[in-house]
Amino acid sequence: MVGFGPADVPPSAAVKFVGAGTAACFADLLTFPLDTAKVRLQIQGETGGSAVLERGSTVKYRGVFGTITTMVRTEGPRSLYSGLVAGLQRQMSFASIRIGLYDSVKQFYTKGSDHVGIGSRLLAGCTTGAMAVALAQPTDVVKVRFQAEARSPGNARRYCSTIEAYRTIAKEEGVRGLWKGTAPNIARNAIVNCTELVTYDFIKDTLLKSTPLTDNLPCHFVSAFGAGLCTTVIASPVDVVKTRYMNSALSQYSSVLNCAVSMMTNEGPLAFYKGFMPSFLRLGSWNVVMFVTYEQLKRAMMAANRNYTTIL
Repeated sequence: MVGFGPADVPPSAAVKFVGAGTAACFADLLTFPLDTAKVRLQIQGETGGSAVLERGSTVKYRGVFGTITTMVRTEGPRSLYSGLVAGLQRQMSFASIRIGLYDSVKQFYTKGSDHVGIGSRLLAGCTTGAMAVALAQPTDVVKVRFQAEARSPGNARRYCSTIEAYRTIAKEEGVRGLWKGTAPNIARNAIVNCTELVTYDFIKDTLLKSTPLTDNLPCHFVSAFGAGLCTTVIASPVDVVKTRYMNSALSQYSSVLNCAVSMMTNEGPLAFYKGFMPSFLRLGSWNVVMFVTYEQLKRAMMAANRNYTTIL
């Protein structure tokens, strides 16, 4: 037995909701530089974006660690965590819904049945993913814009603070600007949520049924790593388009489809897998940290609640 053991009573929806948001924030704190590197690599080669230095020369990044090194050298270490506040706001609202409510929605679709088919899992993943995007999209837009901005000496920052970013976007682009890229983000998160949660769910169930592993840290680690790899491979193209579109200047692209066509025309099909390695490093490590922390937090909160009830 490693860590907290499985609780005698299944965690409530509230415990899962709070636990998922907290675990996701913890995972974001550890992996945010990789996410920032991924965004920089995804927008590289784009014209009209915000990642430009003075004299209009596009920043050149080579690989995830080369990108991080370049950012630290030219912009300072703090640039790796640009947009962190919006990122944490996003996880508290986004992950709480898409991960914390997944089991409840899955049970709703199966009407409480013990047999859960792949269809019900996919439907639950799509539902919670879409719900999360509808609520948390403004935080994602602000996060991406902070991460995409390449700072240079003497140049004014695009936004001074997270709150000011929300206000400026709403003022200059309207409320719709805060929900810019909702369609590709819903598509991305339907894919990510289904792949991530369903794969984790499926691998975990398979390991518990077919191997000596028990419902503890080793099982959670392997399941989370597998989920991260599968998610990166399937979701990368939509993720790149989403990042490009959300970071784009007003009227740069007429639609999400126009953004995708422009990428294909100007940069070729490999553009859809820009930033793949940081995406994998980030999603793989993020999944491991998030799911392992999430499983332990659920058990810790249930144990604390049981002890509190016993004392009373």
